[in-house]
Amino acid sequence: MAADRLSNRHLLGIKYIDRNDIDLILDTAKNFKEVINRPIKKVPSLRDITIANIFFENSTRTKLSFELAEKRLSADIVNFAASSSSVSKGETLIDTVNNILSMKVDMVVMRHPYPGAGVFLSKHVKAQIVNAGDGAHEHPTQALLDAFSIQEKLGTVTGKKVVIVGDILHSRVAISNILCLQKLGAEVMVCGPTTLIPKHIASLGVRVEHDLRKALNWCDVANMLRIQLERQDIKYFPSLREYAMMYGLDKKLLQSLDKEIIVMHPGPINRGVEITSDVADSGQSIILDQVENGVAVRMAVLYLLAAQKE
Repeated sequence: MAADRLSNRHLLGIKYIDRNDIDLILDTAKNFKEVINRPIKKVPSLRDITIANIFFENSTRTKLSFELAEKRLSADIVNFAASSSSVSKGETLIDTVNNILSMKVDMVVMRHPYPGAGVFLSKHVKAQIVNAGDGAHEHPTQALLDAFSIQEKLGTVTGKKVVIVGDILHSRVAISNILCLQKLGAEVMVCGPTTLIPKHIASLGVRVEHDLRKALNWCDVANMLRIQLERQDIKYFPSLREYAMMYGLDKKLLQSLDKEIIVMHPGPINRGVEITSDVADSGQSIILDQVENGVAVRMAVLYLLAAQKE
């Protein structure tokens, strides 16, 4: 039985919430998914709440998903892009946010290139903070929507085997997914080149596999991550072509497996590298379901955090 309130007034990472929180968010997201599939997609739940979306890194899916979630909940929205702000003139993070908060903002959704930026901010400002991705640290709402998508497709996450394939070293999605899936009772494996697997990843209780076929035959769900070239300061493998040959998922490989698996991808997809178009667009792919579920899950997170103010 899920609790009726979150245990934390912020969403800074999966690390800081418990199983009851996750169950509550996923249960609430089910209700909001029904709402966003109605002819009238708006509810007045957050009409007295002002939310600032503060993005210090480029984002398409996450930013649009949060904005849509906020609009569906009738919140007032302030959008802030660091590239066109006073941050480029040397203003500090705390000063930037405090200036925004002085305009009576209740909640901040923030993406930042530095790990821990959300935790740091939560200790210095009064508003509630939602981490929309901090460096290679965490991306909690992505992990929650991935768990929701698995639960929706398979009925439960508990006892399922999930492999996360690709650039684990630079991925905030991987870390948040590992923590979230384990809290929900799934078995987790990571798969990729040795150079892209963090040295101490096994200490998180995950299996490590370097053979993609073995990993796919083991799992119920494969979450294919993109290669994050923008975070790589050195070459971790000879070429994208060689990576695609070793760790790319194509239709031939998918059809040759011992069983039918579900394929996921957090986006953006590098088609032809980690996944081919015929797999991304196949019946085994739930990539577009993840995008739709992202709005419902983020609505649930914002709604439940706003309830903490009462």
